[in-house]
Amino acid sequence: MTSKQFDVAGTADLRDGEMKQFPAGDTSVLVARINGNYHAVAATCTHYGAPLAEGVLNSDRIVCPWHHACFNATTGDLLEPPALDSLEHYELTIKDERILVAIPEGSQGRRVPDMTAPDPASDKRVFVILGAGAAGYSAVQTLRGEGFRGRIVLITREDRLPYDRPNLSKDYLQGHAEPEWMPLRPDEFFDEHKIEVLSGKEVTRVDAGTRTISFKDSEKLSYDALLIATGGVPRTLKIPGSDLKNILTLRSFDDSDAIIAATNGAKHVVIIGASFIGMEGAASLKSRGVEVTVVAPGKTPFETTLGPEIGALFKDLHEKNGVQFKLGAKIVRFTGSGAVDGIEIDSGEKIAADLVLVGVGVRPATDFLNGVNLNKDGSIVVDKYLRAASDLYAAGDVASFPSAYTGEQQRIEHWRTALQQGRIAALNMAGKETPYASVPFFWTQQFESTLRYVGHASGWDEIIVDGNIASQDFVAFFIKNDRALAVASMNRDQPMAAIEELMREARMPSAKDLKAGPVDFVEKLHRSV
Repeated sequence: MTSKQFDVAGTADLRDGEMKQFPAGDTSVLVARINGNYHAVAATCTHYGAPLAEGVLNSDRIVCPWHHACFNATTGDLLEPPALDSLEHYELTIKDERILVAIPEGSQGRRVPDMTAPDPASDKRVFVILGAGAAGYSAVQTLRGEGFRGRIVLITREDRLPYDRPNLSKDYLQGHAEPEWMPLRPDEFFDEHKIEVLSGKEVTRVDAGTRTISFKDSEKLSYDALLIATGGVPRTLKIPGSDLKNILTLRSFDDSDAIIAATNGAKHVVIIGASFIGMEGAASLKSRGVEVTVVAPGKTPFETTLGPEIGALFKDLHEKNGVQFKLGAKIVRFTGSGAVDGIEIDSGEKIAADLVLVGVGVRPATDFLNGVNLNKDGSIVVDKYLRAASDLYAAGDVASFPSAYTGEQQRIEHWRTALQQGRIAALNMAGKETPYASVPFFWTQQFESTLRYVGHASGWDEIIVDGNIASQDFVAFFIKNDRALAVASMNRDQPMAAIEELMREARMPSAKDLKAGPVDFVEKLHRSV
C-alpha cells in the first residue's frame, strides 16, 4: 500500500505527556509525545467520531472526551469500549526537528482489532454467549481477539445481529439514524471470524450442573463455558386496561419500530416513568411533533440518581421544549376500547393518549437459570472475575458484581458497563484471569443537552457542585463517607475524562479538597503520584 508523507509539526510543538491534532492533507492525525518519543494515530474516536485531542492522555492511554472509549497512543489499539475498532497507527519519523507522518492511501482512520483464525481441530471447546447485546457482542469479539480458536456460538431471541441499543431512544427514535446504521458489525464479520449466530432462539433452561442449554423448540446445546448476557426485560403495569393496543415499552429494535409506527397519526403521547429511557423517549418523540406528557411518582426526574437540582434542570429543559409533566402522580388505569385513548391518575384526572410508553425499569432476564445463585431481584451473583459457577459467567444488566472502587455489590444497567464486562468475562472464559475493575460511565442526551456520569452512587451524604447547574456548566460530586463515588457533569468533557482516570487509579480528591475550591483534574492527572 502506498503512503504519502506529511510534515505536520515541529518537535517543540508538543511537551512530554501531551497530544495534539494536526492536519495532514485531507485528514488529521493525533500526535502524542510520551517519554520523549513521538507517536501518530488517527485523530477521531472510532465510536462516534469525537476529536480525541479534546480528551486526555494518561501515560500511553487516550480517553475519548465524549463517551470515554480508550486507546493506546503508541499502537492505536482499543483498550476500552464503547468503541469497537482500534485507531489506525501511522509511521512517524523525525527529520531536522520536524515530525513527518506517513498516511496510507485510502486510510479510514480505523481498523478492526486483530482476530485469531478459528481452528476447531486444535481446540474442540464450545463457548456459548447467551444474549447478543452489548456484553454478548463484546465477548465474542474479545474471544477471537485474544486467541480463542474453538467454536463460538452467539444466541439471541431476536432476529437481528448485535446493534447500537443506546440509539433506540435517541437518534433512531427521532428519525435521525437510518436502520442500516444500527448494526455493530456487518453480517460478513460474523461469517469471517466463524462466530455462529443462532437468532430467533428462545432458551427455556440453562442447567449449570450438566452444562446444557435447552431451547423452546426442544433442541439442546452443550457448552464448555457459558456467558449469560441476556440483559433486562421491561417491567409492565398490571392495571385495568393494560391489554389495550399502543401501550408499549422500549428495549429492542422492534420496540422502537413499533413506537415509531404508533406515532403516525398520533397527537398525544404519555410517558409513564421519568427514567432515562422515559425522558430520552419524551425528548425524541417531542421532536416528532406530538404532544408529550410525562407521568411519574417522584418530585423531579432522576431525583434518586442525580439529586433534585439536576433533576429540576432536566424538567425545566423538557418544559422549555414543550413537554408537560404530571409529577407526584400514580397511574391507576388505561382507558380506551381496543386501543388506548388515555390514562387516569390517582387524583382522578384523565390525560389523553394515542400512545403510552411505559418506562418503569427492567428486571434481569434470568428465569431460565438452574444451579446459579440469584438475588431477590433475579440478578446473578458473580465474583470479581464475573464468575457465577464453574465455567459460567454473567455480564451486563443481569450481573450483580463486587465494585473494585467501593467493595459493594452493584448491578448497573449501562451500555458501556455491559461492553466492559463482556470483555472481562471473555478473558476469564479463555483462561486469562482478569478481575473486573473498570470505572462505570454513562451518558444521556435529551434535546441538545448531554449529561455524562462517571462512577456509581446508590446513595450519598452530600453533593458538591463546581459550576452552575442551571446554566448546564458544572461538575457535581456525589459524596459518601468523604469519597466521591460518582460524578455528573455537563459541558466539562475534558475534566470528566480525567476524573475517570483518577477514579481508576484511586487518586480522586477527598471531599475536603473538593470543597476547598475548583480542582484542575487534568493537571492533577498528569501530576506525579
